[in-house]
Amino acid sequence: MTTPPAVWTEAIAGHAIVPMPADIGRLVVVAAHPDDETLGAGGFLHAAAAAGAQIELIVATDGEAAFGAPDDELRRIRRCELQDALDEMGLGAIAVHWLGLPDSGLAEHVADLVGALVPRLRDADSCLAPWPGDPHPDHAAIGLAALAAAPVHAHRWAYLIWTLPWRTPDDPDLPWPRAAVFDLDQDTLATKRRAIRRFTSQIDAAPGGQDPILGADVLAHFDTGRELFFRMPRTDNAPVSRFAELYGDGGDPWQTRTSWYERRKRDVLLACLPRPRYTHAAEPGCGIGTLTVALAARCDRVTASDPVQSAVAAARQATDESAQVTVLCASLPDRVTVPDDVDLVVLSEVLYYLAPAVVAEVADLIPHGADVVLVHWRGWPAEAPRDAVATHRQLTEDPRFATLVEHVDEEFLLHVLRRK
Repeated sequence: MTTPPAVWTEAIAGHAIVPMPADIGRLVVVAAHPDDETLGAGGFLHAAAAAGAQIELIVATDGEAAFGAPDDELRRIRRCELQDALDEMGLGAIAVHWLGLPDSGLAEHVADLVGALVPRLRDADSCLAPWPGDPHPDHAAIGLAALAAAPVHAHRWAYLIWTLPWRTPDDPDLPWPRAAVFDLDQDTLATKRRAIRRFTSQIDAAPGGQDPILGADVLAHFDTGRELFFRMPRTDNAPVSRFAELYGDGGDPWQTRTSWYERRKRDVLLACLPRPRYTHAAEPGCGIGTLTVALAARCDRVTASDPVQSAVAAARQATDESAQVTVLCASLPDRVTVPDDVDLVVLSEVLYYLAPAVVAEVADLIPHGADVVLVHWRGWPAEAPRDAVATHRQLTEDPRFATLVEHVDEEFLLHVLRRK
């Protein structure tokens, strides 16, 4: 017996779910079988294509074993069905890469999957693949392979297929805090319906007269006018190599010197400092030192640090006339980044790039009585394990810290805490 779609509709309404982001850049969609992408994300893909997104599709199998033994005629039919469905969705001209791996056997070819996906995903801004928790083993295998193959700079998203009819929303491994939803307008829903009808081999009765693969109870889940996605961020620290790549030979990848966002955030941060002056401040992840210069005007000493050598060189140049500033090449949670005599620690755009266990180590470094500034962009960098809200919550809910200032901004989140 399948889970009714209304159960999922009620669950979605009961969670604080954000809209699926529209700014996806170059999107590479991964599917185990021809039809996965249409069922789980057809409305979103149609809308993204209409908005001018660059989309490519990778299909791991031809779906040739849908009815048991591999069937070459079914292989041909399913490839044609997919092309027809893509035509319906306005995606007929996108590149489709067929991997030709065995249908119903992807779990035995994960290494081959990863190897095939890496070059196809190398330049992707976003990757969309089946959720690794899907009960179909092919979907789970390719979902895991896509996560392993996606580059560090790509946003990783998962769409749901057999999870909807075969599982329930209260299953404990469903990552609801990372959910996003795409609402289909009537035209988009009608387009998705037409595309799904192109998969006649799956929605008509099976060759032996058995029930179709996609019966009415299953298809109802993909006809609700809503598509559910889960963000699948990395779980470990963002690699230092990524930041070295961004900084290059002393560049300013976040435009800290010139952008209004950075200038305004810096002014708000300085205005929120509870004390007029500090004896010794630490600024891990200082980048090229733009904020460091401003902190030097409020502190007797500043120990700034960054793990990227080119950024350190730029920060040293920026603070060359500030004798009270020391810039080290080091990364959190090294003790040198937060000396034990500091009375101010500024953590700007750095903590959400660290795994929760490492953030806990950083919290342990902060001495009693020190003020701590947390400030992060409210978006979600592709390289980050968590967003600003979840990252700040780890320290604001830590009983060792008292909240002195909370600034909830349209673009960034700022807290000033004091270690008890």
